[in-house]
Formats: sequence, C-alpha cells, structure tokens
Amino acid sequence: MTRLLFWLALIFLVIAAIRSKLRKMSGPPQGGQPQQPRAAEPQQIEKMLQCAHCGVHFPASENVPANGLDYCSAAHAPH
Repeated sequence: MTRLLFWLALIFLVIAAIRSKLRKMSGPPQGGQPQQPRAAEPQQIEKMLQCAHCGVHFPASENVPANGLDYCSAAHAPH
C-alpha cells in the first residue's frame, strides 16, 4: 500500500511540475512581474561586400569604392 501511495504522489508531482512549466511559458506574466523584452529584430538586412585587397567581408554602407572595386577602408583602396 505504501508503494502505491508513493507512486501516486510521484506521478502527481511530475504532472503538477509539467503543468506549471507550461503555464509559465504560454501565459501572461503573473504577479505584476514585467515581461522580459525580446531581442529587437533587424529592420533591414544590409548587403555584405568583400574587400578587393584583404578579402574581409563588410557592410555595403562602409564601402570605399575605387577603380570599380570595393574596399573595406581608405587604407586598402589604391591612391
């Protein structure tokens, strides 16, 4: 009889723990706790270019064009 009560109590606790975890994951914050903000997603994906001198990839907004090629900095662009 003791074993039966032990297993029933164990099953009850496991089910209660699972339900509690699922409730926390899907429900609104309880007790007035502020919800943690999600990471901001990028508004626009910027094109990446490759430097003709060193081969490093960099955002197109930082491009230094020279002689029809793309460079990562003025130091790598031909003078």
